Amino acid sequence: MNIILQYFSDFTPLQLQQLTALDAVYREWNEKINVISRKDIDSLYEKHVLHSLSIAAAVDLPAGTQVLDLGTGGGFPGIPLAIFFPEVQFHLVDSIGKKIKVVEAVKDALELKNVTTAHTRAEEIKNRRFDVVVSRAVAPLGDLWRWSKPLLKKAESKKQKAESTGEEEAASGLICLKGGDLAQEISESGCHPTLLDIYELFPLDYFKEKYVVLVTR
Repeated sequence: MNIILQYFSDFTPLQLQQLTALDAVYREWNEKINVISRKDIDSLYEKHVLHSLSIAAAVDLPAGTQVLDLGTGGGFPGIPLAIFFPEVQFHLVDSIGKKIKVVEAVKDALELKNVTTAHTRAEEIKNRRFDVVVSRAVAPLGDLWRWSKPLLKKAESKKQKAESTGEEEAASGLICLKGGDLAQEISESGCHPTLLDIYELFPLDYFKEKYVVLVTR
């Protein structure tokens, strides 16, 4: 937890309780279903929680924003973001059932009311639209954008809603966490993303050459 508190300080007692509980809950479930590598479980807060929260450091998600975590795995980045943004709704999906089982257990243990889950693939999600899709190292950027586009709300309708209600317009697009030399992947994707260097946010060796990648329409 100390590494989180080096960079974030404005937590409520409930958020601190939920963040602190992550360690024991993930250790317990990782013994049953391996969703975090054995060597990484001791670095849970740096390599998984803080990494996930780099999205929170880069982008503000207004209350009421609808977020899809695509290929959530063990619940990253969705679970830490759901703790950080309690007024934002998160839908965590993965095509592997045992991973969603762990995510559901973590959600229940932390009593996260703003999280729903589904054992499904992006292509199978029907009749739902989201403001933002988040993802961590699931697939090449081109594939992530192709899967995300049909699931994102139309920008025009979001702008009209914000104007009619006087509320802040929700964030929009695909936000993914990626690492390494992304030049070829970006070129092949046909996207024109904005890249934020996570090492500039959290100057730790683990975050060298790791980025928050934002794609908007």
